[in-house]
Amino acid sequence: MSIRLPAADGGFRLHLPCTDPLAPLVRAPARSRRLFAAAHVVADPLAAAAQAGPAVDWETTLAFRHRLWAQGLGVAEAMDTAQRGMGLDWPAAAELIRRSAAEARAVGGRILCGAGTDQLAPGVVHSAAAITAAYEEQLAHVEACGAGAVLMASRALTAAARGPDDYREVYGRLLGQSSRPVVLHWLGPEFDPELAGYWGHRDLDAATEAFLKIIADRPEKVDGIKLSLLDAVRERDIRRRLPPGVRCYTGDDHHYPELIAGDGTGGPASDALLGIFDPIAPLAARAALALDRDDPAGFRALLDPTVALSRHLFAPPTPFYKTGVVLLAWLAGYQDHFTMLGGFQSARPLPHLATAYEQADRLGLFPDPELAEARMRQLLAVYGVAS
Repeated sequence: MSIRLPAADGGFRLHLPCTDPLAPLVRAPARSRRLFAAAHVVADPLAAAAQAGPAVDWETTLAFRHRLWAQGLGVAEAMDTAQRGMGLDWPAAAELIRRSAAEARAVGGRILCGAGTDQLAPGVVHSAAAITAAYEEQLAHVEACGAGAVLMASRALTAAARGPDDYREVYGRLLGQSSRPVVLHWLGPEFDPELAGYWGHRDLDAATEAFLKIIADRPEKVDGIKLSLLDAVRERDIRRRLPPGVRCYTGDDHHYPELIAGDGTGGPASDALLGIFDPIAPLAARAALALDRDDPAGFRALLDPTVALSRHLFAPPTPFYKTGVVLLAWLAGYQDHFTMLGGFQSARPLPHLATAYEQADRLGLFPDPELAEARMRQLLAVYGVAS
């Protein structure tokens, strides 16, 4: 039986739901690459009115992380996908890190956690000392929980920095005192417009040089870099220039298959820390198996078809990609509702959501296609659309 879906042009189209979803897969972590899924959080809609601050459904949120670990993926915690700075504040992020790190230890799962400066008041220009102290607080918490840290790009530092030397000073202090190597995150303005001009330059060539200098100062303290620039050419250039032993974790949700696969010449390839791995985890896990078999063609055959869904979810305004991620988790049966922290379930129009459902269904990502169809019909009905 087909389902009638609204299109962006105001019309409708018929979609025949999938009848052959992907089978469950349990596997160990990939040997050939380090692959992390930046995971979303599940809101608790019933508690939202009864408490101050974000209301997180901890049980369902952690269960989703166990699902990622079971498929051999690592978890990137309290990052952009978890609505960091868009509904998830630092106290809630700190609790999320504590709980997730404990669960990771219990099952031997890989985990990286975001450390930033979002406890600082927005709209105020803070001193370098205050920004450094905020980073130090969060870095200490992540390390005390036994997790690796991702030093997230800071809106406060962007607002306060007068040039690249200010970035070098702050990051130099943090790298000097970290107890283990960290991941440095360059999040482009497509994901967060307030981060335009990061590393002290709006010119990306100059910013790249400043970024590489910070890494060159303390390469032994840098596990890797996460590049979220949606620029595959620049990522290839940067990863080629990294010191030995420093990884490049692609955050490019537009070009990830080619960047992870590498160029086939034995040169550097990217590892991954991706928001799109949250909804496409079953396919990412299978693709990793192909890489472990030294089958790059098989890897591309599995992941290339997911790019259309990823580009759709991450379409401008890119920060709202989380809405599609949570929609697909609900349709897949991983949570019981389509509600987000801060009400961001309303951030995308219905035709966008309908296309996300259609594309994910064609990829076989819903374990129970009938449930996904039924829930999509419920959502259409809420909008007054007869399906």
